[in-house]
Amino acid sequence: MNCNLRYLSSLSLAFLLFGFSDAISVTQAETPLTMVVMDPLAAPLSCPCVEGYAQRKYEVLGEYLSLKLKRPVKVIFTESLKLAVDNDKFEQADIIIGKDSVVRFDSKRIGEPVEVVARLTGKDGKTTQTGLIVVRKDDPAKRVDDLNQYRIFFGPEDCDEKHAAAIQLLKAHRVTISDKLEVSLACSDGACKVIELGDGNKTAAVISSYAAPLLEGCGTIKKGDLRIVGETKPVPFVTAFVSKRLDESLKSEIEKALLETGLDAKILIALESQSGFVKAESNETVKKK
Repeated sequence: MNCNLRYLSSLSLAFLLFGFSDAISVTQAETPLTMVVMDPLAAPLSCPCVEGYAQRKYEVLGEYLSLKLKRPVKVIFTESLKLAVDNDKFEQADIIIGKDSVVRFDSKRIGEPVEVVARLTGKDGKTTQTGLIVVRKDDPAKRVDDLNQYRIFFGPEDCDEKHAAAIQLLKAHRVTISDKLEVSLACSDGACKVIELGDGNKTAAVISSYAAPLLEGCGTIKKGDLRIVGETKPVPFVTAFVSKRLDESLKSEIEKALLETGLDAKILIALESQSGFVKAESNETVKKK
């Protein structure tokens, strides 16, 4: 092979390699990311009963991330990862945003290891929530210590504020807890049971602090029907996770984009947030069982 042919062959090979590499990068950039939203205050998962509350528009965040990451971001709303997977709503979740304990619980159920990248601030600037123990307004119980021998309706195991944190609070006050817990899946269910059972039945329920305004706003209970006798320690609320499958550079890009939401007024309004997403205390990996 003469020098000119050798040069042309090398040039052609270099062009092919460059073109192939460029094609890969373009394909990756065009591959949509799936963002699964499980935030109970997201508009599709809540109700418009309280003006300016629980109507978070995550579609706006999806558009923002698409621009920042230079690739499409598909937004899917669901209350359960397991049900969403079973119903073929998505093949894999790249970004998951929802109640911290619920996402952790569900990600293990579907075998999707995830890690924390950021937490969303509420209108009050907090990234936490609490569990509230409530009784009827005329109930004799005034504080947690008075709840011995009470029938207490807890939240499900995946809701720390209504389950683990509530149990911890009651034990700290030496309140005897039944070996078989009575569980209400929704805050409204527990609250309604306390109302329905009436006076003299010694009943209490644990509800999420974020749900309290909605119970009255939606007319589930009348204002003043229930009274708070105890509050759990704060637990993480809405948290952004990423799949462990993603490469480190992409995870870093997602984290950076989320942490910059505090600079975008449009995002803050859409997410009903004071400061947008903020850095989590520490990155944690949630491994599959």
